[in-house]
Amino acid sequence: MTARAVGVRLLALLPRGADYRGLGRSWPRDLAAGLTVGIVALPLALGFGVATGVGAGPGLVTAVVAGAVAAVFGGSHLQVSGPTGAMTVVLVPLVAARGPEVVYPVAVLAGLMVVVAAALRFGRLLAYVPWPLIEGFTLGIAVVIAAQQVPIALGVPRPDVENAAAAAAIALVRFADEPRWAVLGLLAMSVVLTAALPRLHRSLPASLIAVAAATLVAEGAGVDAARIGALPSSLPLPALPDVSGLASLLAPAAVVAFLAGLESLLSAKVADGMSDAPRHDPDRELFGQGLANVASGMCGGMPATGALARTAVNARAGAHTRVAALVHALVLAGVVYAGAGLVSRIPLAALAGVLVVTAWRMVERHNVRSVLRSTRGDTAVFALTAVATVALDLIAAVELGLVLAAVLALAHLASTARAVPEPLADDGIDDAAEHALLAAHVLTYRLDGPLFFAASARFLAQITAVADVRVVILRLSGVGMLDATGARTLGEVAEQLHERGITVLLKGASPEHTRLLHAVGTLAPVAARGHVFETLPEAVAHAREHVARRELERL
Repeated sequence: MTARAVGVRLLALLPRGADYRGLGRSWPRDLAAGLTVGIVALPLALGFGVATGVGAGPGLVTAVVAGAVAAVFGGSHLQVSGPTGAMTVVLVPLVAARGPEVVYPVAVLAGLMVVVAAALRFGRLLAYVPWPLIEGFTLGIAVVIAAQQVPIALGVPRPDVENAAAAAAIALVRFADEPRWAVLGLLAMSVVLTAALPRLHRSLPASLIAVAAATLVAEGAGVDAARIGALPSSLPLPALPDVSGLASLLAPAAVVAFLAGLESLLSAKVADGMSDAPRHDPDRELFGQGLANVASGMCGGMPATGALARTAVNARAGAHTRVAALVHALVLAGVVYAGAGLVSRIPLAALAGVLVVTAWRMVERHNVRSVLRSTRGDTAVFALTAVATVALDLIAAVELGLVLAAVLALAHLASTARAVPEPLADDGIDDAAEHALLAAHVLTYRLDGPLFFAASARFLAQITAVADVRVVILRLSGVGMLDATGARTLGEVAEQLHERGITVLLKGASPEHTRLLHAVGTLAPVAARGHVFETLPEAVAHAREHVARRELERL
């Protein structure tokens, strides 16, 4: 792709007026959703910053800067971006090895890589991710989100365990030893209000009301529950980070870029099913996420990606345009400069309740039932992805799901390839005795479907096991796909039968397949013998001559 083509492509990815269509009617809902997401995102941004090892400040900066840039330039109307747990897993060993400052240049480099991916239209690649994998990913993420809230929800210290499910199990044991019923009451209030209020009226900002009510009760009753706590008081000015040792940063930046693109596209795809907002543009989403990471790194933030939990809160809160995600970023910025004291009193248990309900709503039960009722292969992909997401991590889950889906798809595709024996065409053969002679010594196979590496061994075994005939005609016009292995297999068939004294005639290969057969070298020996034909009557006529000559030789 030329520089001019890249420039034209990038211009097509810029924001447009249509991004805000319907804002005149939806702005109250967008505003309420943005406020809700802002409050929900606050402890997550701070927590992921601390967990990564860079501190709470960079986590909050990431949510503000990356959230705002991705909201304006991204391809999803509902996506909310910021620091995420999956990104933390990638960054923790990097920070431990090279120090917290490394996240800033890595964010910039990864962002530039994602922008290039958008210009090359890599966003379309998600179309090749199977639906059962998406549903398994969604279920797994929902379980992880709910499991992450268990320690906070029960008011016990977070166990020093990386896996969220294991940490949740340990937290339950600790709660059983020292139950904190007041904290559990705040959680129950938050869960009930968040789940029940939308049933009264869909437009109610249930999450915001639940958080506010739980905070008032906690303050009024003097409940001893963990609060958000002190917040940073300013945002740093943009500056180019230190890029010394650039070459050594390329590999970790590539991993971050892959995760940022993958998680953002999967999150945006899942969000499409949560609202009637326009579906996302995958290339624009990559473009926006790339710019968001560049801006985050330059402003002292960490790498960011589309955040499924916050995006789900945004969608469930009634957001319709990207204004909601922008408001979320502005709310967090306002918290830094004006509302730190007020917001710091929100109980973490109340926020945990909101996320538990969000996790429950993320899973479309009818979709899960549909997958489980489909094929065993789809069910296996769904189950493996969901389990791996909970037990391992997002990247491993997607990789395992894609590998299993690919293997199953190849196996199914290979099973559709067939070598079908056909009766000899009798066109132009009036003599019944001659036709009977030809039928006894000439065998015709119609090759249907794909002839590729996964099916070639079966083809080879089936065709070379023919009885003692004199001519085998292989009809190739029904071969839909041919790869180098399949082409080589045809050559092996021809040579093995030729060694047994059986003549192989090839008929009807497409121009594309003929070029491949020539390139692999399969066609050369057969063509040298004059055994390649365009039509079946030509091949049958040659077979008649060959059988007649052999009969004369026998006599």
